[in-house]
Amino acid sequence: MSTEREPQETERDGAQVSTGTMRESDQGESAAIPELVIISGMSGAGRSTAAKCLEDLGWFVVDNIPPELIAPMVELGARSQGNVARIAVVVDVRGRRFFANLKESLATLDAQNVKRRIVFLESSDEALVRRFESVRRPHPLQGDGRIVDGIAAERDLLRELRGDADLVIDTSSLNVHELRAKMDAQFAGEEVPELRATVMSFGFKYGLPVDADMVIDCRFIPNPHWVPELRPFTGLNDEVSTYVFSQPGSKEFLDGYAELLRIVAEGYRREGKRYVTIAVGCTGGKHRSVAMSEKLARRLVSEGVETVVVHRDMGRE
Repeated sequence: MSTEREPQETERDGAQVSTGTMRESDQGESAAIPELVIISGMSGAGRSTAAKCLEDLGWFVVDNIPPELIAPMVELGARSQGNVARIAVVVDVRGRRFFANLKESLATLDAQNVKRRIVFLESSDEALVRRFESVRRPHPLQGDGRIVDGIAAERDLLRELRGDADLVIDTSSLNVHELRAKMDAQFAGEEVPELRATVMSFGFKYGLPVDADMVIDCRFIPNPHWVPELRPFTGLNDEVSTYVFSQPGSKEFLDGYAELLRIVAEGYRREGKRYVTIAVGCTGGKHRSVAMSEKLARRLVSEGVETVVVHRDMGRE
C-alpha cells in the first residue's frame, strides 16, 4: 500500500483555555453541559484526520490541549447558551508533560456528569514507521533512538488509555477517506444509539484485528474451500451459507454466541459503552467467517443493536 493512502498527522498550535469550574449559569438555571469526545492514540495513526472529520460535522475541536484544561473548556461550552453543544479535544504525547494528569481530569469530568467518550486511533508498527519515513519526521518520543523506539515508548504510555477507550479504530490499512467514513458512521447521526456494533469477518492467516473487543473462532466448521463447487464463492452466497449452517454444531454455535452477545450488550448499555467490535474469524476470511458474521449481525439487529458488517479479508485470496 502506498503512503499516499494512509492517514497523516499534522501539527497545530497549542490550545489556550481559561481555567474555572463547572457551575450554574448567572440566571440560576443549570447550564447545558456539552457532549465531549476525547481523541487520542498513536502518533501517525490519524488523530488529526479524525478531529477534522468531527469539525466538519459541526463539533468544536481543540487540538493538543493539556488534560487539566479539558474541564474548563467544557465549562465555557456550558456557558455558551447552547452555541457549543459538542466539543472534541485531541490529547496526545506532544503535551506529554501534562499527560500524567489525564486520569485526574477524566475523574473530574465524571464527577461533573459530563457525557464523554474516548476515541483511540491505533495502527501497526509497520504502518506507523512507513508513515513517519514518508514525511521524514521523527517520532515525538524517539529522542536519539529510532522511530520504533519512540513507537514502543508511546504504546507503553498510552496502554491504560487504550484500555479505557469507548471506540478503538485500527487505521493500519485505512486511507484518509476510509477513516473519515468510519468516523462519519459513528458520529454523523443526529440521534446517538444506545449501542453500535461492528461485526468484522477476518482470516486468522492475515492476523487478528487489533481493535476487536471480542474474537469468535469458526475454524471448527468444515471449510467450504475444500468443496470444489463452493471454493470460488464467498460466505455471502446462499450456497456457502447453507453449507456452513448445515454442519454439526454451526447453528448451536450461532445461537450460543447470539445469547452471549445479548447479555454482553445489556452490560455495555448499563456501563455506558456505546461501541463494540466483534471479530469473527476463519482461516482465510472468505467463507465461514463471512457467513457467520452475516447471521450474527442479523441477530444483533433484531435485539435493537445498530450493526455494521465489515468483511476485512474477503477478496484477498
